[in-house]
Amino acid sequence: MASLARISRKALISSLRSHRHLISRALATEAAVKVTESSPPPVLKITESPDRVKWDYRGQRQIIPLGQWLPKIAVDAYVAPNVVLAGQVNVLDGSSVWNGAVLRGDLNKITVGFCSNVQEKCVVHAAWSSPTGLPAETMIERFVTVGAYCLLRSCTIEPECIIGQHSILMEGSLVETHSILEAGSVLPPGRRIPSGELWAGNPAKFVRKLTHEETLEIPKLAVAINDLSKEYFNEYLPYSTVYLEVEKMMKSHGIAI
Repeated sequence: MASLARISRKALISSLRSHRHLISRALATEAAVKVTESSPPPVLKITESPDRVKWDYRGQRQIIPLGQWLPKIAVDAYVAPNVVLAGQVNVLDGSSVWNGAVLRGDLNKITVGFCSNVQEKCVVHAAWSSPTGLPAETMIERFVTVGAYCLLRSCTIEPECIIGQHSILMEGSLVETHSILEAGSVLPPGRRIPSGELWAGNPAKFVRKLTHEETLEIPKLAVAINDLSKEYFNEYLPYSTVYLEVEKMMKSHGIAI
């Protein structure tokens, strides 16, 4: 009996030695859980560094004043967030300027008329003076559709016209009312497109007269694009309550407003 008790004691001691690390790990884990439950979680306070540079989230400036000239945008006009307006630029009621367009009024005046639209990646510029003696400012009048990737420089587009995409209008060129310039066309300096005609080519040449039904469709296209711009406009309200949520979040993180 004594030898049996001695053997069982040795077996128990050896098993405890082999599982000592498991027992100590379990005890340490239990102690850490008790300490965590008893002590409150630490409060992290975020402070803004005074050396931090405050960048514009768009990565560029949309409105660029030049000297005494500041771009003017009507209340109900839609200007995409990545559009650049510089200097003497007037975007009138109901008009829209779409993504990536650049309107440089640094040398002369640029006007986008009522319910007109300047579509994606267009570049609109104006020279100091026109060699033809016509006004050097760039005038886009009402119900005009300017297709994507167009280049307009010191030209005049009268009401209810369509300028096809990738077209170029040079200094002093004139597009009279109820006219269409086909895509990819180039209108040389001083060239005039008479009213109610379709022109195309490089350089642009007369193709044919527009029918009455075609002239009626020109303002309808401008109105349709205006209706589409309202859906985008609702996503960029000039006055909203989002700033209240931003101020609330900054206060919760301890950032001075």
